[in-house]
Amino acid sequence: MIMSRKACLIFNPVAGQGDSEQDLATIKRHLEPEFTLDIQFTTEEVDGGKLARQALENGTKIIIASGGDGTVSAVTEVLIETDIILGVIARGTANAFANALGIPDTIEAACKNILAGAVKKVDAAMCNDKPMILLAGIGFEAETVQDADREAKDRLGILAYVLSGLKQLQEFEKFTAEIETEDKVITIDASAVTIANAAPPSSVLAQGTAGVIFDDGLLDVTILAPQTKTGAIVTSIQLLQSGGNEQTVEREGVGYLRSSWVKVTTDPPQKVVLDGEIVGKTPIEVRCISESLNVFVPVEEEVQPNEQLDNLPGINIKSK
Repeated sequence: MIMSRKACLIFNPVAGQGDSEQDLATIKRHLEPEFTLDIQFTTEEVDGGKLARQALENGTKIIIASGGDGTVSAVTEVLIETDIILGVIARGTANAFANALGIPDTIEAACKNILAGAVKKVDAAMCNDKPMILLAGIGFEAETVQDADREAKDRLGILAYVLSGLKQLQEFEKFTAEIETEDKVITIDASAVTIANAAPPSSVLAQGTAGVIFDDGLLDVTILAPQTKTGAIVTSIQLLQSGGNEQTVEREGVGYLRSSWVKVTTDPPQKVVLDGEIVGKTPIEVRCISESLNVFVPVEEEVQPNEQLDNLPGINIKSK
């Protein structure tokens, strides 16, 4: 691929715990020998999405996002279904998008990934007409994200989500979910449903399939329906391990399937978290947009998971 050597760097100066001036100097030291950088800074008034739109209007062909998940997501959403190439230099707390795609999480290694020039087309999705690059969580995951306040996340990082998750497990509430795909309708009493386009190992409830594939044109749906509080805790630990060792969880109360389109209705309505932000309540409809993002991504072998619904007690499945 022949690439322009001009790139727009969208830089969030307040991201992460480090020295932003030093971070920027490191990026420039690695990239400027190869790229002419148009450096744009996010502010409270101007987010990464607005800067990305301006870069598109200026004819930029490569946009590099450097900041936390909020900055990266804002930039990425603008680039869905364009021919612009995205580079990611993650400097946040969780760095979920970078980790999901296997992009290195140090500045030097992330710059080397961009300089290597390997571009992959990856999937995105739309959830109730809103862009989705990571996942939508219903029930447990949404409650966990809402409970993990900003102060705790700044102080504890990912541990804030873990502690919030343990608190939510103590409450352990179920709901009735109807999950519709292209070929079936599932009815199940569940405590969480997660629909993932891409997800890092830290997104525990997206890991039933032992690793979410981000460039196959399919969404990965994990259904958590344990019968007891103890079962929920054990299952969550196994899901966390699954994300790290790429071993599918085969335990009663965990099911998963893959589909390019999913609709979820719940009784009673449940909160929905979309790419880390609470966006409302069910129902939701999610559609995968296959190979709609061009990203500098290290090339790795991927394991193709199989559907597993036999482990869900009380499930009702109707073919369409």
